[in-house]
Amino acid sequence: MDIYLDKVGNEDREVLYRLLQYSLFEESENDLNEMNAEAIFEYKYFDRYFTDDDRDAYFIRETASNKLLGFAMVNTYMQIYDNGHSIAEYMVIPKYRRNRIGKTVAMELFNRYRGNWEVKPSFNSKKAYLFWEDVVQEYTDNNYDFKNGIFIFTN
Repeated sequence: MDIYLDKVGNEDREVLYRLLQYSLFEESENDLNEMNAEAIFEYKYFDRYFTDDDRDAYFIRETASNKLLGFAMVNTYMQIYDNGHSIAEYMVIPKYRRNRIGKTVAMELFNRYRGNWEVKPSFNSKKAYLFWEDVVQEYTDNNYDFKNGIFIFTN
């Protein structure tokens, strides 16, 4: 399946917000996120993806049909390095998982944003940890570190 990254514009912010809700719901099995009284998982920095220069959001789309397959959100919030990029949120719709879409997109993002990287798998999720470990190992040819629950490397 050929895929591409489609930068999310302000006109598609509601679509991204709905996808983000699915992702936060899925992660709620392992993390401490709770829904509010309106059944929404709040995301404090969401609006900043449409106003700040240090945050980007992308839809993952199938090239032939333009079908939406997931999303990725990248920012410059760093916990270990002084500067660089990190994966803030990341989701491939479950139906399309296990066919290298997630790995392909992650590597495209790493290539697009050169420098230091921090990738923190979803809290307490063995599946997320194993996915990111596999991606980072392959991308860096095992030249990475894992500190405080975060994969770190420079490309």
